[in-house]
Amino acid sequence: MLYELIAIVRPSGNLAEVKEIARTAGSLILRSGGTIRGIQNWGEFALPKRTRKHQAQYTSGHYFIMRYDGSSRIQDDVRTTLGLDPRMIKFTNVKLGDGTLESISKIGGNVAWKEREDF
Repeated sequence: MLYELIAIVRPSGNLAEVKEIARTAGSLILRSGGTIRGIQNWGEFALPKRTRKHQAQYTSGHYFIMRYDGSSRIQDDVRTTLGLDPRMIKFTNVKLGDGTLESISKIGGNVAWKEREDF
């Protein structure tokens, strides 16, 4: 299955935190037999509303997107690992395509910020 991880990391002004979280999620996917199609750094943006996480309030966050192929068990492991990390503000995994090889093969690894993909 093809998944897209959309993650928001706390804004520390330090890109090393974002890289470390992406590396952790990526190595978890690769060790479990999945493949990573692409990682895109979107930078720091304002959140839609003020968010409270781990006893702190946030108004902005650092966004990154990762597309990967893997089983539902891998997706569950990524969700569990990121949920325990105190540097994460929000994240979600979205299943892309309808599960057929024809629809999944059309989806690339690059995620453009202002462009819409037609599946």
